[in-house]
Formats: sequence, structure tokens, C-alpha cells
Amino acid sequence: MSSNSKYHKNYTEFGEPYQLVLPLNLEGLVPDDDSVRLLSHELEELDYSLLYQAYSAKGRNPAVDPKTMFKILTYAYSQNIYSSRKIESACRRDINFMWLLVGQKAPDHSTIARFRTGFLADACENLFYQMIRRLEESGELSKETVFIDGTKLEACANKYTFVWKKSVGKWEAKMYERIQEAVRLLNQEYLCRFLVGEETRTQDLQEICRFLDEKCRVDGTVFVHGRGKRKSRNQRYLELFRRFLERQTIYDWHTASFQGRNNYCKTDPDATFMHMKDDHMRNAQLKPGYNVQIAVDSEYIVAADIFQDRNDVWTLVPFLKDMEKKLGFRYPSVTADSGYESEEAYEYLSGAGQKAYIKPQTYEKWKKRSFKKDISKRENMRYDETADTYTCHAEKKLRAVAVRKQKSKSGYQSKVTIYECEDCSGCPYKEKCTKSKGNKKLYLSKNFLKKRQESYENILSEKGIQYRMNRSIQVEGAFGVLKNDYQFQRFLLRGKPRVRLEILLLCLGYNLNKLHAKIQNERTGKHLFLNLEIGRAHV
Repeated sequence: MSSNSKYHKNYTEFGEPYQLVLPLNLEGLVPDDDSVRLLSHELEELDYSLLYQAYSAKGRNPAVDPKTMFKILTYAYSQNIYSSRKIESACRRDINFMWLLVGQKAPDHSTIARFRTGFLADACENLFYQMIRRLEESGELSKETVFIDGTKLEACANKYTFVWKKSVGKWEAKMYERIQEAVRLLNQEYLCRFLVGEETRTQDLQEICRFLDEKCRVDGTVFVHGRGKRKSRNQRYLELFRRFLERQTIYDWHTASFQGRNNYCKTDPDATFMHMKDDHMRNAQLKPGYNVQIAVDSEYIVAADIFQDRNDVWTLVPFLKDMEKKLGFRYPSVTADSGYESEEAYEYLSGAGQKAYIKPQTYEKWKKRSFKKDISKRENMRYDETADTYTCHAEKKLRAVAVRKQKSKSGYQSKVTIYECEDCSGCPYKEKCTKSKGNKKLYLSKNFLKKRQESYENILSEKGIQYRMNRSIQVEGAFGVLKNDYQFQRFLLRGKPRVRLEILLLCLGYNLNKLHAKIQNERTGKHLFLNLEIGRAHV
């Protein structure tokens, strides 16, 4: 018998007499002003019909009510608990989670994971915007302006499983050359007229493989393998073109997975390799990630979405369109930083009747003395609106010589006017003015310059200064809380739909914590900070 036989799996048999201390009702253990009470109250009022539709009417009843599961998951994200195993542990040990369960059995980690990635997938967005409408009805949203910003968060993917579009194109082109040579030899050997085109190479290779399969069947070709065995002509050509077809299928899969991007990750094809802001090694290392965009009003995140673009400039218009559709109303003005400036963005806001408070990309440069002394810049040249000419430092005219259309990545077309100097030969300022061997040229979009000037005047107004100050406090402060206080710097789920689900849960938890903080600090109904001294977000 073992010397440790006195130990048992059931520790209650050790015999120490303990008096039951915890009351049977957990109500008294949860403080009256605890955020979990507010969370339960706010989420109780939502419509869960879409969530319940995800469950089968014929199957057995879930171990935990879906509404309760949603409360648990939202509260977990508001308390920096993201792992399903840690949520399971909290349901067994944390009094607040037990209080939310209302006597129901604590769910295990697999139940939590299935609920999050399966049943909640289609209903989470609906529940999030229901909560935003509740905030709107209670007067917590100003509906005056919306602050927009983005950040990059690392995906749950291996950073060494990247596929680059340029590399795929290079190897595909090399293989295409070998295919052409093989087809030429095949036509000579079998007296055929096969062709493999660039656009139809997969179908053409399949046709050749079918021909060779039939040829092997008719000739009764015996396939041999191993050292010392001589392969027949039919076997050699069939294996060769099967390898070509297999490789071409892989290239086609890569091309379809790029989705307009220059790269993608094998372990999470929706993720894009991009430079992260938190680059601790400072070696500009690329990591798979997502571009997270949020819109903030009165310190609440009223909209959130996931994009695969590394640049914020292409996200603004689709984000605003989706936000307006989900919220059911349009903000009179939009406040964003210089990363969102583009002619397409200005044109969309103007067409939608929204006032743009977007900082120009050259805003900070305009303040520098070196910029004001740079004679090569358009801003330092005199412009004659009547004659539509610019006058350079040497008092020579730059006249419009051509107009061309320029198409952006999103398909937006802009008109670019080309101005050329009348004669730069022999000019003593040419080295400082242009690097061109010929005359100096300017490429300008008049529409863009007009819209930029309007936005520039907007941000310099009294209201514009207040909006810019609040943008840095509210939307950048929200990201600071999510990434540092909540320690959410890497997604746990894979795929764009699931990543969006995760960010919506995080934002929902953030909003409920923000509402709780405002109630406790008696700041409900306040929308904008008036100055930097009182501009402190309470979370």
C-alpha cells in the first residue's frame, strides 16, 4: 500500500469542521453600485429573437439560457477576460459571474466557445446596435459630430505563413514558360494542336490531362515507379502535366485569396501583413493583422468595423455608409485626422451634406519655417484665379497645359490639371525649384484643393478646435483603454466575421463600463470636454 493512501480525491473527507459562511442567496454579496448590475439591466431589455433563431427548435434546450450566455460573454470582455477557459473558471469562482448565472450551472469552455463562434455570430451586431439605440434614446449621444480613428491589431495567425502576390506572379510566369515548351514538345510527339492561354491555362491543362489519360487507357500503358524502372512516353507526359495542373491550381487559390491585397496569411487568409504601431523591436517587421475602425460619440463607441486595408484613407467612405445604415441616422459632421484625407472622402461628405473636420495631411508642414521658404511648393507661389496661372519665384508663369483623369484604388475618378512653366532654361533657382530636366510641372486637382481649403477653415474655427481636442481625447482615448487598460492587443479568433464579432463584444463591454463610470461620476448627458484641464475620460 502507498504511504500516501491517507489522501482522497474528495477533500471534504479530511474531516475539518467548517461552518457555512456564504449565504444561499448571492444578492447581498454584489454591491448595489457594481457595474454587473447595470450590465444585466441594460442587456435584459434587448430583443434576443435573432439569437434564439440560431438554436434548433427540435434539439435539446441549451444548458445555459442564450440571454444569460450573452451577458456572461459581454461582462467577461468588459473585465479583460477573453479566453473561453478563463471565462469558465470565472463562472465557477467569481461571485459576479455566479450572480449573472442566476442559479444555472456554470458552462464549460467548449460551450462558451461554441456559443461565441456559432450561435452569436449572426446576432452580435444586431445586439450591439440595439444598445447604441438605447443610449440614443436616453440622451447619452449628442448626434452632433462623430469622431473616427483606426488602429492595427495583430491577428491570431502565424507570422511566418505569408504569401506575397509579387512572388506568386513571378513563379507562375516562370512555370508558364516551361508549360509552353512542354506543350510544343507534346504537339510534336503526338501530332496535336494544344494551346495553353494565359487566361485559360487551368482549363487548357485539364484538357491536356484528359487527353493523356485517354491515351494511356487506349495504349494500355503500364505505370512504373522506383529506381531502375524506365517510364513510358505516355507516363512521363501525363505526370509532367499533372504537376503543372496541381501547381496552377495552387497559384489560382493564392490569387483568389489575395482579394485585391498584396499578401495574405495561410493560417488566417483574411488577415493582411502590415506594420504594427507597437513595434518593440523597431525593425519594421510585418505581422498579420486587421485595421480596426471605430466611431465615437459622447465617449461611447457607436460603430466599429474590421478592414483589411493597411491605409485608413480607403476605409472612411465604406465605414460611414455602413454606420449610417446600422444607426439609422446621419451625423451632421465628421471629425477625423489627416490619415483619412482624400478627394473621394471630401466629395462623399459634401454629397451627403456632412461637414468635414479633417486635418490636411500637410497641416503640420505648413507651420514650419522651412516649408514657407521652399520655393518649389505650390503654396509659396502666387495664383491668379482669373488667368488660372501660378507665378514662381523667378516671376515666370506656370500655365495649365493638360487635364487628365486619375482613378484611385476604390474606383473614384478625379481630374488632375497639369501646369507647366513657360521656360526654366537658365533660371538661377531651378535647382531649388525642381529636379526635372525640363520645365517645372505641377499636378493638381482643383476640386481636392477647394475641398481641402474648406476643411482647413472648418478645423480652425472655434467649433473645429473643440472637435479636434475632443477627437484626441475621446476616440484615441478609447483605443488607449482597449489596448492598454483592457490589454486587448491580439485577436483570439480567426477570419474576418469572427474578428468583427470579437471587436463588437469588446466595444459593447467598453460602452457599459463607460456608462457605469458616467453614472457614478454624475456625468451623464455630457457630450464634449470643454478644455484640456477637465478633458479626462473616466473609465
